[in-house]
Amino acid sequence: MPTRLFATLSDYRDLVVNLSARELKGRYSGTVLGFFWSILNPLFMAIIYMVFLRLLIGRGVPTEDILIGVFAWQYTGQAVFGGQNCINGNANLVKKVSFPRVLLPLSFTVGNLIHFLLTLGVQLVLLTGILLWKGSMLSIWVLLLPLLVAYHTLFALALTFLVSTSSVYFRDTNHIVSIVMSAWFFMTPVMYNLSFIDRFMERAPWAWNLYLLNPMAGIVTAYRALQIPESTFPWSWPMVIGLALPIPLLILSYRLFQRYQKYFSDLV
Repeated sequence: MPTRLFATLSDYRDLVVNLSARELKGRYSGTVLGFFWSILNPLFMAIIYMVFLRLLIGRGVPTEDILIGVFAWQYTGQAVFGGQNCINGNANLVKKVSFPRVLLPLSFTVGNLIHFLLTLGVQLVLLTGILLWKGSMLSIWVLLLPLLVAYHTLFALALTFLVSTSSVYFRDTNHIVSIVMSAWFFMTPVMYNLSFIDRFMERAPWAWNLYLLNPMAGIVTAYRALQIPESTFPWSWPMVIGLALPIPLLILSYRLFQRYQKYFSDLV
């Protein structure tokens, strides 16, 4: 399955590039700040969460942890919320018999990846400044960041396949996704780190193991471990299983997309 996906991406690379460029241009078309909204949104979120945690709980999570968590979560969120309109918003292409519909989620993911890499560059600059102010610097493991981004992209592609297919068949998908994403956000260490909630799980180890099965818990923690010298990755079997889940999810979501995409033209 991955081989077939990469072969399709290679065979239609020019079309994928054009579709990705169109998606990127249309994302902030007509706005004054354009791409800068991609930076301002997570920054505002990070500031709000830092203030919220200090006021409500009386102690804060390190600024760098929240900054990394918010930017990583934004990439996943855009894959889900943007992926819902991936098929429905391109009815003119879907109705063309000769058009490979799998290119739509592929090109959307490529565009989303380029967008994330640009914001990640800004995040690294901000993170470097914060760490230098604290007398530290980026971890040497940051060199492995491209591998993590590539893996995160596979997860984003799986989610895009899933929600784009579901949105065509079930119009309630948008409402369901909003609820699921809100719950998923709070169940993911975005505005806190794992050590922050570790003490709450001491009396319920089963809940802790269940929490670590969340793939985004491992992905966000891995981003921190690769960039912050003081951050470590808590290797355990639930965390490893959670990190491995995106691969079978990608296979399953791709097969579902291929199975039901032949009916898209009748439903969009």
